[in-house]
Amino acid sequence: MTTPDAGNRSLRVGFVGLGSQGLPMARRIVDAGLPTTLWARRSQSLAPFAGSAASYAATPVELGAASDVLCICVVDDRDVEQVLAGPEGAMRAMAPGSVVVIHSTVHPRTCRNLQDAYPELLVVDAPVSGGAGRAEEGTLLVMVGGDGGAVARCRHVLDTFGDPIVVVGELGAGQEAKLLNNTLFTAQLGLAAEAFELAVARGLAPEAVGTILSSGSAQSYAADLVAAFGCSLDRLAEMTASLLTKDVSIFTALTDARGTPMTSAAESALRRMGVDDMAIAAIGAARPDA
Repeated sequence: MTTPDAGNRSLRVGFVGLGSQGLPMARRIVDAGLPTTLWARRSQSLAPFAGSAASYAATPVELGAASDVLCICVVDDRDVEQVLAGPEGAMRAMAPGSVVVIHSTVHPRTCRNLQDAYPELLVVDAPVSGGAGRAEEGTLLVMVGGDGGAVARCRHVLDTFGDPIVVVGELGAGQEAKLLNNTLFTAQLGLAAEAFELAVARGLAPEAVGTILSSGSAQSYAADLVAAFGCSLDRLAEMTASLLTKDVSIFTALTDARGTPMTSAAESALRRMGVDDMAIAAIGAARPDA
C-alpha cells in the first residue's frame, strides 16, 4: 500500500463521522502525520483523540475553513446534507479547489447535487467496505467516483486507510458500486439463513453445515457471518437492518430493479430481519430525479 509523500503532508484534512468505522479511519489519517481537524456533534466522540496531534473544530463551518480535503463518514443523506450544505454547513467555508470526500453510503444524486451547489469545490464519492477491523489495518475497500484531478488530489488521504482503492467512474459511480455490493450482500444473508433453516429441518448439525459452507463451493462471507451469529439473522438484524434497508431501497429505486432475483432475495432477507411490511413495500417505489 502506498503512503502519503512528504510533499502532501501540509495539505490540511478535516474529518467528521467518528463512528465505529470512521473513528479508525480518522485515526490512521492522524497517525500518518497529516494535519487533521475533527468535528463531532458529541464531544465524547473526540475523547479517543486526546493526546494526539488532531485539532478540533467547534462547528462545521470552522471545520470547512480548516480543511483542504474534508472527509465525511456519517450515516445517511440527511446527515451528509446537514453537515456540508447550507449557511451552517462546512462547504460554504472551504476555499475554492478544496475537495469534499463522501465516505457515507448515500444516493448518488446527493453527491451530484452538492457538486452542483458548490461548483468552486471538488466532490468525490468514496464509500468504504470492511468494517472497523479493516479500517484499523488500513485495508478498507474504497470505491471511488469523481473527476480524475479531484481523486488525485485526495488520493494520499485515501491511501492512509484504504487498500484496495478502486476508481469506478465519474461522480456517483462509487455510490452505485457500494449500493450494488450491499444489495447483493443482503440477498446472500437471506439465502444463507434459509440454508441453515433447511439444514436444521433435515436434521443436519448446523456447526457441520457452517464448516461445509465455509469450505465448499457455496463459500461466502455472508454464510460465514450467519454461522458466526448463531445461524440466524436475529443478532445481525440489530446491527444492520436499518442500514441495509436504506441501501437496498436506494439501489432498487436507482436501477428500477425491483422483482429481480437479487432484489427479491434482498427483500426476503430484510423480512427475516424483522423489517416491517410498510418499509418493504416502500422499497423502490420512488424514482430518483433525473
